[in-house]
Amino acid sequence: MTLESRHRRFLAEINVIPLVDVVLVLLVIFMVTAPMLYRGMDIKLPTSATNSIKPEMRTVLTIEKDQRLYLDKDPVGVAQLEQKLKLLKRDNPDVSLYLRADRDVPYGVVVQVMDGVKKAGIEKIGMVTEPIGPERVGASQIPRLPPRKS
Repeated sequence: MTLESRHRRFLAEINVIPLVDVVLVLLVIFMVTAPMLYRGMDIKLPTSATNSIKPEMRTVLTIEKDQRLYLDKDPVGVAQLEQKLKLLKRDNPDVSLYLRADRDVPYGVVVQVMDGVKKAGIEKIGMVTEPIGPERVGASQIPRLPPRKS
C-alpha cells in the first residue's frame, strides 16, 4: 500500500460543468420571467374629439441626375414646384421636406429648387445624404483642386 499511496495524486481542478448547468438554467429562468415582471397598469383612457398630438407630415423632393423633379413619387416641373409646395403648406403648416439630389446635379439647380421651397414658406428642410462607409472613413471626402498658376 505504501507504493500505491505514493503514486496517487490529488486532483486540484474544479469541476465547472455543474456550475455551467446551474448558470444556464438560471439564465433561461430569468429570460422567461423578465418580460413578465414589468407590466403596465390596466387603465381605461378617456376619449376626446380632438387629438392634441399631430403626426408630422414628411415629404421627399427628389432631383434626379437629368434634373427631373419628383415630389414624393409624382413628377413635377420647376414652374409647378412652388405652387404644389404652397398647397402642401396650406394643407399642413408643419410639413417637413427632405431634399434628395443626385451628386451630379449642378449646384445652381439645387439652389433654384431650394429657393422655390423657401418661397413656398416651408421652413423645415433637410438634405438626405448617404452615410460614409467604413471603407471610406480614412479617405478625404472633399476633392482637392489643383493649385492655380499665378
